[in-house]
Amino acid sequence: MSRYALIAGNGRFPILALETARAMGHEVVAIGIKEEASPEIEALAARCYWISIGQLSRLIEILKEEQLTELIMAGQVKHVSIFSSIRPDWRLLKVLTSLRSKNTDALIGGVARVLEDEGIHLVDSTLLLKPLLAGLGTLTKRKPNAEEEKDIRYGRRVANRLASLDVGQSVVVCERACVAVEAMEGTDAMLRRAASLANGRDLRLVKVSRRRQHLLFDVPVAGPATIDVMRETNTTAFAVDAGRTLLLDKDEMMQRANEAEIAVVGYEAEE
Repeated sequence: MSRYALIAGNGRFPILALETARAMGHEVVAIGIKEEASPEIEALAARCYWISIGQLSRLIEILKEEQLTELIMAGQVKHVSIFSSIRPDWRLLKVLTSLRSKNTDALIGGVARVLEDEGIHLVDSTLLLKPLLAGLGTLTKRKPNAEEEKDIRYGRRVANRLASLDVGQSVVVCERACVAVEAMEGTDAMLRRAASLANGRDLRLVKVSRRRQHLLFDVPVAGPATIDVMRETNTTAFAVDAGRTLLLDKDEMMQRANEAEIAVVGYEAEE
């Protein structure tokens, strides 16, 4: 049996991770972010604590009390919450004032360094959910047609460049034009914004991972709800990075995509 701490944000990611850990016989202590995580985590974890976004000192105290040295980050924390609602304690304030830039990569990287100094190591966020990582190639019954493939290839060039700058992980493309770029609002809001600009034309969604070697945090995630919004917004194809994108509730997601005749494809990630 292995012991882990899991800091839980919003969405299905932390819930599925806790369910899998329990099935595998691992002991996982959950630390839920009050502003984000679902109360469901309490029933799935060995023990559960609740903290606010800015309480870095309290996070370290909990890990020390539990004698845990390996921490998994699972689930999203809305970028808007990070940069507008955060009330940092003294330790996090020290991290924030030391950052040259205030993007998500810099912030979480700064937190990771503080944790390392305390003997606490971030581990792969996908550790408990490897089977849900996107595979390489077409994942649905329908392959992208020639026009969709052209849009996807264009979108991947744009998205990879933007991701390297920590602007966002996703773009929406129509006829080799970038209609929308994901910023702090998230993928669903970006798709709806793109649809309002596209005058009923078909869209393509491209999601990429950051250009880094690890999957310690900010792992791209999609699920059945993503397909629902794609259907709503006339988005006909979805490209992701194989081996680096979590497809939550994968079977249901692919079923909904097939019913909507949406093509989902995994591409080799750029380094």
